[in-house]
Amino acid sequence: MNESLQTIPPVTYDDEIDLRELLRVLWAGKWLIGGITFAAAVIAVVVALMLPNIYRAEALLAPNDQERAGGLSALAAQYGGLASLAGISLGGGKADKTTLGLEVLQSRKFIADFIQRRDILVPLMAGKGWNATTGDLEIDPDIYENSSSEWVRQVSPPKKAVPSSQEAYKKFINILSVSQDKNTGFVTVAVEHYSPIVAKQWVDWLIDDLNSSIMRQDVAEAEQAIEYLHIQISSTSLADLQNVFFRLIEEQTKTVMLAKVSDEYLLKTLDPAVQPEQKFKPRRSLIVVLGIMLGGLLSIALVFATYSRQA
Repeated sequence: MNESLQTIPPVTYDDEIDLRELLRVLWAGKWLIGGITFAAAVIAVVVALMLPNIYRAEALLAPNDQERAGGLSALAAQYGGLASLAGISLGGGKADKTTLGLEVLQSRKFIADFIQRRDILVPLMAGKGWNATTGDLEIDPDIYENSSSEWVRQVSPPKKAVPSSQEAYKKFINILSVSQDKNTGFVTVAVEHYSPIVAKQWVDWLIDDLNSSIMRQDVAEAEQAIEYLHIQISSTSLADLQNVFFRLIEEQTKTVMLAKVSDEYLLKTLDPAVQPEQKFKPRRSLIVVLGIMLGGLLSIALVFATYSRQA
């Protein structure tokens, strides 16, 4: 048994790659590789040149809600238990108005209202480029006809010629960037657009409208709270509880006063948006390099595939 096993020759596998053979195959297919790579380079150059410039305008902001939250937080710590006896909640801790505001800024309702209020549907949905000489935004005539002020785009149902608020929201949210530094709390709001003028203007409008929206909301809530607290004061005979209500009225009155004094109610501008002079994208050189690399890899793969079929 052992002798029969010893007479069986060992099986060997040749897994080594013959570099000379690979080079020979590549050399034989050099014209195919060169042709495909050159064609890919030409296509990449054409695509890179056809892509319009995109400009990015951004502003650096700081939260402006510390003073507003401090008074109510102190009252919550001091009188929260007493106020709860009357069925009133003062809340616990400082409310993060900045986080709320950033969520509002990216909400469907706020953006839809912003587009309608600022009348930017045409530059948003029909813009296709920017004339640096005249400073005018170029409008796609296949989407919107300037001479007749009419939407002429061809779309399939349920879409209509006039873009809906849902379409406009999807387009706008793709060019809007909102971020907050977790360490400093600073907020960056940026807009990308064909026109650097439009990008800068929209950032300014977004900040103004957000501050105004949150201000109006807080003022309305504060005025409702003041009215309610006056009713509670007249309906209770407890001096301590009346004192809490008067302090709450004082804080809510302060909220109304601060809202009407400062235009930058929620976010304070540290570094305002400016009209960008340099494009943000596309990176045309990178597109060409990637096109050449992709063409080269595809041509090499095609050469080896052809060789393997013939072998």
